[in-house]
Amino acid sequence: MDEPLNPVQIEAHLTELVTRISRGIRITSDRYAEFMEADRLLDQAQARAYLAAEGPVKEREAKVELETAEERERRDVAEAAYKHADRLSKALDLEVRTFQSLGASVRVAYGNAGR
Repeated sequence: MDEPLNPVQIEAHLTELVTRISRGIRITSDRYAEFMEADRLLDQAQARAYLAAEGPVKEREAKVELETAEERERRDVAEAAYKHADRLSKALDLEVRTFQSLGASVRVAYGNAGR
């Protein structure tokens, strides 16, 4: 930002941030639900693959890894999407706090200018 901010601009930006945070709550919740579902499906696929596998333990574990690779990838993608949404939510919270501080500084500056 090259130009000084006025209280109206700060208030408008804070309102926009609050709206984005409100929308982000649903997005983050949806991403978490998708991650949990993918994680559950991976657990189930691993259990089925392990029960169906024959041979020594190490061979069965290797078969499980190979047979559940797609489920693991879906779970990993869902986890990455959830973590991204969560980080974005935290970044928006931080931006709100930053603009609240800026708003306090601007109010003080406006108050001092009127003296």
